[in-house]
Amino acid sequence: MTGSGLIIVDKPAGWTSHDVVGKLRRIAGTRRVGHAGTLDPMATGVLVIGVEKATRLLGHLALTEKVYEATIRLGVTTTTDDAEGEVLATVPVEVTEERVRKAVAAFTGEIMQVPPQVSAIKVNGERAYKRARAGEDVALRARPVTVHAFDVTSVDGPDVEATIRCSSGTYIRSLARDLGEALGVGGHLTRLRRTRVGPYDLSMARTIDQLAEECVILPIGEAVAAAFPRRDVTEEEARVVRHGGRLPAAGLGKGPIGVFGPDGTLLALVEEQGRLARPLAVFV
Repeated sequence: MTGSGLIIVDKPAGWTSHDVVGKLRRIAGTRRVGHAGTLDPMATGVLVIGVEKATRLLGHLALTEKVYEATIRLGVTTTTDDAEGEVLATVPVEVTEERVRKAVAAFTGEIMQVPPQVSAIKVNGERAYKRARAGEDVALRARPVTVHAFDVTSVDGPDVEATIRCSSGTYIRSLARDLGEALGVGGHLTRLRRTRVGPYDLSMARTIDQLAEECVILPIGEAVAAAFPRRDVTEEEARVVRHGGRLPAAGLGKGPIGVFGPDGTLLALVEEQGRLARPLAVFV
């Protein structure tokens, strides 16, 4: 059985994130497997998988910054805001690259974004996509997201190629839809590849076939050191942490902090609140 850590997968098109988890359970030989941040079946690229104790990291990793490469097709609107949905409308596209670049500026920074109707967001306890596929008109509220960078790399006829760096919870499908609406022609997403989740990028990722031959795992201590600030503690402090106790804050910031013992072993993730650092997850 594989030890605790992260497996960085290059997800293939057509697979759900749940499909990948199921496959990795068989490869790793354990049921204790989860993922940080869903990728739609159409999308490819970095999917962070946690195994054993590292599943406790996933909720924190899901909140980290992400980078995508996307193709947006203008002039065609679909039910899902991507190429998997039914076409609702098609209009001619005569849009210059200059207009596209100007329009993109409105979707950079802190913005309010309405998620796609076909999404996993719960509405009255039920996933929005289930309601939408049952023919219900799902009204989702706009939510704050941050698009750190929306870089147009090329405009070729109706197709806009872009690299997008954004906060967790940002829907690239919604950006495609809203960009098309801003240009007055509609739009949808035809290609999406996630190239980075936090510190984990495609250079670290392996395909399903590669992992079936050799299950490459990033040990949990290395995974935490790469993603979060590090705090090394004394043996006395380590004893406190091992029992779930609090430490004095070290001024390392609001986010999770990896706490390591004198021998370099990962002990816990902690979060500083005022003068104290309280445990989020203890690993020993």
